Amino acid sequence: MLLDSIQQTNDIKKIPVEYYDRLAQEIREFLVAKLSVTGGHLGSNLGAVELTMALHLALNLPEDKIVWDVGHQSYTHKILTGRKAGFDTLRQYGGMSGFPKRCESDCDCFDTGHSSTSISAALGLVRARDLQGGKNTVVAVIGDGALTGGMAYEALNNAAKLTTNMVIVLNDNEMSINRNVGGLSSYLNDIRTSDSYIHLRDKVYYSINDRQPKAVSVIRRAKNSIKQLMIPGMYFEDLGITYLGPVDGHDVNSMLRVLQDARRINKCVLIHVVTRKGKGYEPAENHPARFHGTGPFDIRTGLPKSQKTRADWTDVFSTVMVKQGQRNPKIVAITAAMGDGVGLKRFRMLYPERFFDVGIAEQHAVTFAAGLAAGGMIPVVCIYSSFLQRAYDQIIHDVCIQKLHVIFCVDRAGLVGADGETHQGIFDLSFLSSAPNMTVMAPKNKWELSDMMKFAVVCDGPVALRYPRGEAYDGLESFRQPVEYGRSELLYEEKDIALLAVGHMVGEAVRVRELLRARGLSCSLVNARFVKPLDTELLDALCRTHRLIVTIEENELRGGYGEAVDQYFTSGNAGVSVCNIGIEDSFVRHGGVPQLRKECGIDAESAAERVASAWRSI
Repeated sequence: MLLDSIQQTNDIKKIPVEYYDRLAQEIREFLVAKLSVTGGHLGSNLGAVELTMALHLALNLPEDKIVWDVGHQSYTHKILTGRKAGFDTLRQYGGMSGFPKRCESDCDCFDTGHSSTSISAALGLVRARDLQGGKNTVVAVIGDGALTGGMAYEALNNAAKLTTNMVIVLNDNEMSINRNVGGLSSYLNDIRTSDSYIHLRDKVYYSINDRQPKAVSVIRRAKNSIKQLMIPGMYFEDLGITYLGPVDGHDVNSMLRVLQDARRINKCVLIHVVTRKGKGYEPAENHPARFHGTGPFDIRTGLPKSQKTRADWTDVFSTVMVKQGQRNPKIVAITAAMGDGVGLKRFRMLYPERFFDVGIAEQHAVTFAAGLAAGGMIPVVCIYSSFLQRAYDQIIHDVCIQKLHVIFCVDRAGLVGADGETHQGIFDLSFLSSAPNMTVMAPKNKWELSDMMKFAVVCDGPVALRYPRGEAYDGLESFRQPVEYGRSELLYEEKDIALLAVGHMVGEAVRVRELLRARGLSCSLVNARFVKPLDTELLDALCRTHRLIVTIEENELRGGYGEAVDQYFTSGNAGVSVCNIGIEDSFVRHGGVPQLRKECGIDAESAAERVASAWRSI
């Protein structure tokens, strides 16, 4: 196999040109085989194979730099930099990350995981290069979806001022663009990037500008009018960025020629590359959304190897959201390019006029929701926990200050597993609770998610409802007290030790209680329900009959529920000991959620040991 000959960076340059197509096919077969076992981002990587090959042929890594936007399309890059063996442990605990990691390879120049950041980071690398007298090439690879994020345009605005080289590769996998790939584009690109053209253009410009400055503006207007008719990238041209394309992103030689041309231009250059997501594997081509991020699957059919045994949290939310939309015509749904992921597919189909996908623009989503609320609607903003971080300012400034009734449904809260540091939802309790006027809730099981959603619709002011990824906990079915503002739920009442658990960690706390009672310890169990406001009435009652208060949350301890409980007792001199179980001040790497809980010390066994130790020290 050709792939076996690629053991380290730049080995691809030893492959004869006539074997490029065969190498691309082997890479695709390798990715499908490996990801069918480990899971991962398949569709985006299958679509970027030739594009990545061309980058590695044109550049000299690691001296030259590639910044991958999000980075979930960098698997071929990992293969071509000698990490093929790492795919056996891809996204697994202790194994290779599914995103670029500087600690993994010196060919990964920037850690990424969130969208729309690549141009900013690449521009920083360019400025650092220029200040230090470097000559290396810096390339940002960004998808058309990531260009819906405002940060990308902020970076483009600044990149347009460059008088040194920087290359942006726009990986566009929208099928409607295919018709623009053809001879005219190639012809125009060849002319506009040739040395003779650039030299002639500059010579004519400076010559005319010296004698007749006004004539220059007339020529520019005429030239731009012609460009508007013939060149599809005039938006970028008008910004001051040279546009090349569209280029067939599955033709290595075409890509290689354009990249070589782009490197000669002393300004920011954008290469518009057209690719097909999932290329080479029919199930991924036909169902690109399903194969964006997939678990293990059957190669022959493309179907998942494991089937869900019960509904997950997102499924439960989806059902509740549809019912609420049916009952209340003021309810509208907002998502940031994750409509299916957050469970809004059915709502979109039933109420298309009340569904808004704003693209990868979390900041806009929140302020847009604030405007809807100010206009009399009830907006439900559905965003993953780690992505909602990007709209922290808008939550405070545009929603909470005005006490607008915006409902935040925070999906993927807590540890999410294989995607690692950039995707773990372990900060939302802290940053949401810090905002005045915000109410923060977390359901213990699927029935409480339904009840809390109904409560959020009639609650005044901003409300956040957070729940995790994966199958919804269906235990404690008989415990279903009505949701009352700011009130917790006492599940089991004993004495000595009180366990106060947040949301889905109630299920873990049930196990903690069982382990402690097996040791002869007496334990009460409380479902916190509200992280903000605290149920101070219950806290006061607990400190009269318990000597140790234990909080359990899948969130960073700083600014979380446990810290708030600890501060309440400390300020009131209640005379009880407090033990906070949560995630310490650190980022959590990728791996299975059970493994990560154990590593963080928040699994039932570790928590029970902590509690027993705290009890002995009283």
